[in-house]
Amino acid sequence: MMKATAAAMALVLCGGAVQAGCQPDVLTLKGEFGQARFKVAVADDVAERAQGLMNVEEMPTMSGMLFVYEAPQTASFWMRNTLISLDMIFASEDGVIQNVHAKAVPLDETPIYGGENIKYVLEINGGLAARLGIKAGDALQHPAIGPNAFLSCLD
Repeated sequence: MMKATAAAMALVLCGGAVQAGCQPDVLTLKGEFGQARFKVAVADDVAERAQGLMNVEEMPTMSGMLFVYEAPQTASFWMRNTLISLDMIFASEDGVIQNVHAKAVPLDETPIYGGENIKYVLEINGGLAARLGIKAGDALQHPAIGPNAFLSCLD
């Protein structure tokens, strides 16, 4: 019975591998390094984006926040009231990473320029992007990344 249950679980997990990146709380990032999955909170309105990760004292390693804008724009962030170091990953409308800002300094109000035509920003723990090998040209997969996604959830 135990073997049958384990085999059934393995089948479910393998069968759902492609779809796992297409759940609202999961973002898959793919590149030359391979792929990584992050449990994410989505900030897709003005109030959520303004709050961001302010006052968060710690964040699990493979977690983050995905900022989603209505349209591509010039992106600039700061670390006001942000207590943990963050890597900021800036992506265009198709989910392709344009810029990675590593180890943003907690509480620093210096603007962090992410680029133009940015529609998505993924914030993860500071230093994690370098440890995983995440860089410009890699791509994000998430249901919020619309029909122009390089890595579509519809495939």
